[in-house]
Amino acid sequence: MSLDNESQGQGKFSTSARKNRFTTPSVSTMGKIPPQATDLEEAVLGALMLEKDALSTVIDILKPEVFYHEAHKKIFEAIQTLFQKSKPVDILTVTTEMRQNGTLEIVGGAFYITNLTNRVASSANIEFHARIISQKYIQRELIRISTDIITNAYEDTTDIFDLLDQAEKGLFDIAQNNLRRDTQKMDEIIKQSLATLEELRTKTDGLTGVPSGFTDLDRITGGWQKSDLVIIAARPAMGKTAFVLSCARNATVEFKKPAVVFSLEMSSVQLVNRLISGETEIEQEKIRKGNLAEWEWQQLHSKIGSLSEAPLLIDDTPALNIFEFRAKCRRLKSQYDIQMIIIDYLQLMHGKGEGGGNREQEIGSISRALKSVAKELDVPVLALSQLSRAVESRPGPNGKRPMLSDLRESGSIEQDADMVLFLYRPEYYGITEDENGRSMAGVGEVIIAKHRNGETGIVPLRFIGKYVKFADLEDSFAPPSSFSDSMAPSQNFDKPAGNVIIRPSSMNDMHDDEPPF
Repeated sequence: MSLDNESQGQGKFSTSARKNRFTTPSVSTMGKIPPQATDLEEAVLGALMLEKDALSTVIDILKPEVFYHEAHKKIFEAIQTLFQKSKPVDILTVTTEMRQNGTLEIVGGAFYITNLTNRVASSANIEFHARIISQKYIQRELIRISTDIITNAYEDTTDIFDLLDQAEKGLFDIAQNNLRRDTQKMDEIIKQSLATLEELRTKTDGLTGVPSGFTDLDRITGGWQKSDLVIIAARPAMGKTAFVLSCARNATVEFKKPAVVFSLEMSSVQLVNRLISGETEIEQEKIRKGNLAEWEWQQLHSKIGSLSEAPLLIDDTPALNIFEFRAKCRRLKSQYDIQMIIIDYLQLMHGKGEGGGNREQEIGSISRALKSVAKELDVPVLALSQLSRAVESRPGPNGKRPMLSDLRESGSIEQDADMVLFLYRPEYYGITEDENGRSMAGVGEVIIAKHRNGETGIVPLRFIGKYVKFADLEDSFAPPSSFSDSMAPSQNFDKPAGNVIIRPSSMNDMHDDEPPF
């Protein structure tokens, strides 16, 4: 009998052990009180109603949701409302405000609010107390996110890439101190807009985004704008990589804007060799072979200093998928505060998982993800893209100019992009002169085919093939005197140069089968 009982007991124990083995992680927080500091919440709220200057000290630290006690959330919301209305904050005004919005009795009436002021004598340590309250909230958020991850990880139907993305995003949001807000009231946005306009009024160069370093291009765009997805497309051998490397070099060397280049096609050493060639004005072929004369070695070492100090990051991970890209960008934004992201090139990226779905749909999901990253991190994302072979089959001297319908593999690229730029070199197709008889040797055109927030146009640049770089094109169509002179920040953006063609935005009237120009 005892043996049977013992066996049954062991059986029960084994079953329980097996069960706990799988259920313990998801219930590890049950029975425990979430991190909180209600006594400090009371002290902070009391101090806010005692001294009028206390709120300005903690207004950027505290939000209603950081308070653990629901009544304290309501009280702080009333205090926040009074602050927004520029009204004084004290026991009477807070009580009156809560009585008007119907929350006074919910928190315990005027008696409870009055008792809060008895919890503290002054606001001397209010900032320290506020930070502890905020830290407790962050702990609770970490527990919430971790619990959700554990729960979803046990579900067989969960997409692992979606789960990893959610985990990364949740932790990134916490690292950003929960400053992101999904919605804002109009008066808040107006204040931000006016502050931005006041800041822009003091600027003399007309740049509102990350500069490209090309004077005429920046006149039209104002620089690469935050949260914009910029697609730069061209046929092979047009100089896509050379163009974005020139942009990256200008932003990081001339303007000290941190940037990252994701190179899916070339190694980091190959990219740096191109940058060295453009910076030192030593032919790319010589650098590739190491066949440099003594004076060229001296020139290389004398000019490479500014490039080595540039805040430019290069990631040459092959076959990068969108999840890895998003995760890396979040970390780089947190660690280096990157101001621009460049991808070379979009068609080499992969979507979620390893599935063999429709490639056009996959490219569409990638372009949407790139736009999402641009908005989330508030930085411009420049993505290179290939064009279809339809360009090559069109007849006539102007038939080789790219148009929006030439974007390869997905029309959603055009839809998601804030700007679409095409690179075009007439010389490549044997066109030696333009309609005015000017030489097109070494001339590359940047065709702004779509500009959601501005004008479209054509910007001619100088393409210097032996140095693998682009530079400003002077009105005389003469080569620029030096790399640094041609890439210097613009001093006058009042009007475009004479060789720039600008047209008002016509995106509402444009069709895929019509050329932009």
